[in-house]
Amino acid sequence: MKMALGKVSVVGIGPGKPEHMTARAREAIENSDMVIGYKLYVEQVKSLIGDKETVATAMGKEVERCRLAVDEAGEGKNVALVSGGDPGIYGMAGLLLQVAGEKEPAPEVEIIPGVTAAGAAAAVLGAPLMHDFAVISLSDLLTPWELIEKRLAAAAGADFVVVLYNPRSRGRSDLLARAREIVMEHRGEKTPVGIVRGAGREDQQQWETTLAEMGALMEKIDMASLVIIGSSRTYFDGGKMITPRGYRV
Repeated sequence: MKMALGKVSVVGIGPGKPEHMTARAREAIENSDMVIGYKLYVEQVKSLIGDKETVATAMGKEVERCRLAVDEAGEGKNVALVSGGDPGIYGMAGLLLQVAGEKEPAPEVEIIPGVTAAGAAAAVLGAPLMHDFAVISLSDLLTPWELIEKRLAAAAGADFVVVLYNPRSRGRSDLLARAREIVMEHRGEKTPVGIVRGAGREDQQQWETTLAEMGALMEKIDMASLVIIGSSRTYFDGGKMITPRGYRV
C-alpha cells in the first residue's frame, strides 16, 4: 500500500511579528508536522512551532531547504516552509514549485501570501505606493548587474516610484550609490526618498530624505532595509510620504 503524500505549505510570515501574519499562515504552521526555513525566520515564528520537528539553515541553502521539504512531504508529512514577507515576491514559492515539479509524484503545494517588505515599509512611511511602482532588487547574486542597471534606468525614465530590495550589503556596498546615480539621471535632486530598516520589527528605523541627500545615510542602509524613491509627483507632508493617485480633493 502506497503511503499518502503530504503537503508543502510555503508560508509568508510577513515582517516576522505574529500580529502581522495572516490567520491562514498561523494555521499552516500550527497544523504542520515539520517546519523548515532560514534560521532567522524560524526564530521569528518559534512561538507557533512548539515541539514540532524543525530544520533551520543558513542563507544560501534555499535549494536544499526546498528539496528537503519536498522529500519530507513525499514521506507523508505536512511541511511548513517559512519565507519572510510574501513567498511569491523574492521568496521561496517559485523555487519550491520548480523543485516539486521534478518529483514524481509531486506533493501538493500551497502558497500562503504574507505582508511583503514593500507593503510593510510603505505603511511605515505613509502612502508612497498609491500609483504605479516598480520593484527592483539590487542583489547581483542571481541577476547580472548590467541587467539591473537597465531596469533601474527604464523604471526611473518611466517615472515609476522605485522600490529597492536588498539595497546594500558588505560585499555590495557600492551598488546602491550607483543605483542612485542612475535614477538621478531621470529625477530631480529633491525627489523624496523613504528608507525603512526592519519594517514591522522591534528594531524598526526610518528616514525621510531626498535623492540629493540620501548619500549621507548610505552607511545606515543594509540588507534589512528597503528604499522607496518617489516619482515626480511624490511628496512629504506632515512626516508622511505620499504619491497621489489622482483623486480630486
